[in-house]
Amino acid sequence: MPTPSCFHSAPPQWDPRKDLRAIASTFCYLEISGWYWGGMTASDAQAVLQAASEGTFLVRDSSHPLYMLTLSVRTKRGPTNVRIEYSCGRFRLDSSSPARPRLLSFPDVPSLVQHYVGSGRATTPEDGHTRTENENENEEQGSKCKKRGGVGEKGERGDKVLDGESSPALPDARDNAVLLKLRRPLCRPQAFPSLQHLTRLTINKHTTCTCTAQLPLPGPLLRYLQEYPFQL
Repeated sequence: MPTPSCFHSAPPQWDPRKDLRAIASTFCYLEISGWYWGGMTASDAQAVLQAASEGTFLVRDSSHPLYMLTLSVRTKRGPTNVRIEYSCGRFRLDSSSPARPRLLSFPDVPSLVQHYVGSGRATTPEDGHTRTENENENEEQGSKCKKRGGVGEKGERGDKVLDGESSPALPDARDNAVLLKLRRPLCRPQAFPSLQHLTRLTINKHTTCTCTAQLPLPGPLLRYLQEYPFQL
């Protein structure tokens, strides 16, 4: 009879309470941020970002049932949307890259966004191609019909006649690759940051979390700073 040590130990199971804490923490941070727009549609996001400068972004609820959140960004080609994946307490941008398992992940969405704002772009050579929501929709359509046509110089899709019917051209993944420069968040009109919050952001830009806890401030002010330890 083999001893218990001879049996392979089962991999540790993921505690669903960690999911609850990670998701609740992220939404708490997003509500404070002012640039989380909640249940906004892709069309509404395009409308508010259309006149914005390149690099302006917001976070909203995803319309896809398998995703919670989407990052909407104003790019050179116009507004685009990138879904945010969640798995085992970590968030990352959705990607079609073969190096997908090596993509950077973060404990919350503000940390993810802050990283890419600091790096100046939302894709790196290691990250590969960031998958946009439009591309995901094209891939779903592509399973039902042949791909023809492409994206023009201005990124506009033309219509090609397929089997006697007008069918929208489906661009190749390479045509959809967009460099997402994240520069500044777009706050909701009703969530314009208060003077206290702006002061908190300024302090966070010049200190680390460890240093913040050591500032000579009253306890309530220290707790206020720690409620949102981000720079944007």
